[in-house]
Amino acid sequence: MSHTCGHILLHLIFSTHQRRPLIKSEFRDDLFAYLGGIIREMKGTALIINGTADHVHMLVRIRPSHAPAEIARIIKTNSSRWIRMRHPEFGWQTGYGVFSVSESNVASVTKYIAAQEEHHRKNSFQDEFRAFLKKNGVVVEEKYIWG
Repeated sequence: MSHTCGHILLHLIFSTHQRRPLIKSEFRDDLFAYLGGIIREMKGTALIINGTADHVHMLVRIRPSHAPAEIARIIKTNSSRWIRMRHPEFGWQTGYGVFSVSESNVASVTKYIAAQEEHHRKNSFQDEFRAFLKKNGVVVEEKYIWG
């Protein structure tokens, strides 16, 4: 085959440095739009971006030529640089979560991401992330997750 084709759906989750509430309402919408722009620059599509004051969820469709680690690195590096020009105290936590999503689950993942503020009235980010790890069969030692 002379051409690579396909698309990959990823649910990316990443937190602010030390999970501090650094995503302020005054720039939140601009940040989410900027994150979507980074994905567009990489010839991908951000289906939904949402989060709370301490973390972000992104459902993205990317090309097979981009590795998930590369996507996360570029998103976090470029957005951090952009935010720090206005808010020097801002930073992302080093790690991230990335989970594959099947086309048949796009609607349910989109609904979940859209309801982040409601969801986090009842559950902490840490509890949510632990549940994602368990649901996806990811076994890690907690001391390596929270940094």
